[in-house]
Amino acid sequence: MAHQYDNQTQLPKEPIDIVIDPFKRFIHIESTSGVVLLLATVIALLLANSPLSENFLSFWKIKVGFTLGSFEMKHSLQHWINDFLMSVFFFVIGLEVKRELVMGELQEFKRAILPIFAALGGMIVPAAIYLSLQIDAPGARGWGIPMATDIAFVVGCLAILGPRIPNSLRVMLLSLAIADDIGAILVIAIGYTESLDLGMILLAFAGIIIFLLLMKIGVRNVAIYLIVALVTWFGFHESGVHATIAGVIIGLLTPTTSWISESRLHHIVQNALHYMQGEGWSNSQEHYTKLRELERATRKTISPLKRFEADLHPWVGFVIMPLFALANAGVVIEASVITHPVAIAVILGLFLGKPIGIFLFSWLAVVLRIASLPDDINWGALLGGGALAGIGFTMALFISGLALVGDLLNAAKTGVLIGSFFSAGLGFILLLYFLKKPPEKV
Repeated sequence: MAHQYDNQTQLPKEPIDIVIDPFKRFIHIESTSGVVLLLATVIALLLANSPLSENFLSFWKIKVGFTLGSFEMKHSLQHWINDFLMSVFFFVIGLEVKRELVMGELQEFKRAILPIFAALGGMIVPAAIYLSLQIDAPGARGWGIPMATDIAFVVGCLAILGPRIPNSLRVMLLSLAIADDIGAILVIAIGYTESLDLGMILLAFAGIIIFLLLMKIGVRNVAIYLIVALVTWFGFHESGVHATIAGVIIGLLTPTTSWISESRLHHIVQNALHYMQGEGWSNSQEHYTKLRELERATRKTISPLKRFEADLHPWVGFVIMPLFALANAGVVIEASVITHPVAIAVILGLFLGKPIGIFLFSWLAVVLRIASLPDDINWGALLGGGALAGIGFTMALFISGLALVGDLLNAAKTGVLIGSFFSAGLGFILLLYFLKKPPEKV
């Protein structure tokens, strides 16, 4: 009888669920998006260094778009991925940043100051190492490349190390990566914007103002917000400011509170149940109206930030980021490229600059008594975590594409891949050495 009750309280099962359920469990494992991203990177590298190289690399240069009267918007597939699809990635980054600022580790100054200091060190020192090797050289413009941390790969590495990683170190590294992302966004907005179209900037800001007004008057239709977001994206895209900034801004504007409280939902459900037990339930129009009201109330009990973050994470982790890797990680590896000054500067920036910067600035914050090191983290573990933060991949490749072209870009991408690989290896070794394996539960 109890088993029958359980079945009645769950959604009905269909034959296709036998296939879908394991897939759902797979995509909700923290490390899997990093595994898929790594697989896409390996495929891109293999194809770029195979007899199919020319066809593979030229595929991403195919131009697609549309013409509307005298206006034409046609770009390469790589451009659409980097400027349009990656705006969705940056939108999710904006959501994560806002969540941490409003509800997470970055909302309290004392808890946020250590990862913020660590992130500053992890940006300043790698950029300084890069510039010291490339000052007055053609590749100097790539100073922002080794500044970023790839959250997906770091989360994947932490998941592989499992219970050995204390929760405080996990939280600190994720908070550091979020603060790092804020820095990378500022770098993109300030450091890699050349010429500006004032009219298009005004269009973008008009979109932001309309977005805020819609929220103020209580518009709840997602389609309307999507149209305004597209106008904002278009304004930034045509203005000279990188279009992905639109995603970040919209993410930061997304509300963190739900429209309907759980107590109000309880009353709405009770009202619906009361109605369902009456004679009026036989009226099909009323039937539909009540169920739609109940459905809407249930959805609006979840805040827009939580809903979009949950809905978009699988698309970002398993579609957008792998596509980005396929389109951008296809580097022709040659001995001359590996030893190129730009590649060396990126490798050293990631491999040495990240752990040194994070360790040094964290130590400075503790010595100045601005922050304190969590009880279950030792300095060796922090150094290991800093090494893992040298996995720059997604954002580093992204900035490479903004900063450099031709052989310099190829060298920078090679440096990102090698530097990230070495950083992951060093991080694993240090964390395995400095963190004891927890005793097994009997």
